[in-house]
Amino acid sequence: MEHKALIDEYEAGGQKLKAAMAGLTKQEMLATPVPGKWSMQQLVIHMQDSDAVAIDRMKRIIAEDKPPLLIGYDENKFVANLFYAEQSAEVAAELFDVSRKQFATVLRRVPDAAWNKFGVHNERGKLTLLEFVQSYVRHLDNHLKHAHEKRAKLGKAI
Repeated sequence: MEHKALIDEYEAGGQKLKAAMAGLTKQEMLATPVPGKWSMQQLVIHMQDSDAVAIDRMKRIIAEDKPPLLIGYDENKFVANLFYAEQSAEVAAELFDVSRKQFATVLRRVPDAAWNKFGVHNERGKLTLLEFVQSYVRHLDNHLKHAHEKRAKLGKAI
């Protein structure tokens, strides 16, 4: 996928996330219709948290020369300890959308050489800017599959 198409796909993620939760009640957002899987509420807030970390990492890759170690985090500890049930999924989805739109502006302006710049992740090793953007497009797509499964179990298929 060329850079423009990849950036367009990345930027469109916010609208996809909003569509995945559209029309669900607070009770449905908090439900866990798929045993052992997160609720829709947890999924949406995880996406916002994850993208906030990702954008920071990508900014470091663009702005710095071989940024220091990019640190991973335990997403399940975030879900368990950051009061996801009390946060607003609507605000999280809006932040996700706005952050992706804002950062897409940066991505559209980086020179071609920047796509090969890299950082070193403590768990995943050396990753280029291109690999980061691709992985966060895939990350959302993966979670959207789970979101559609949850909606189907709730009788609210899109």
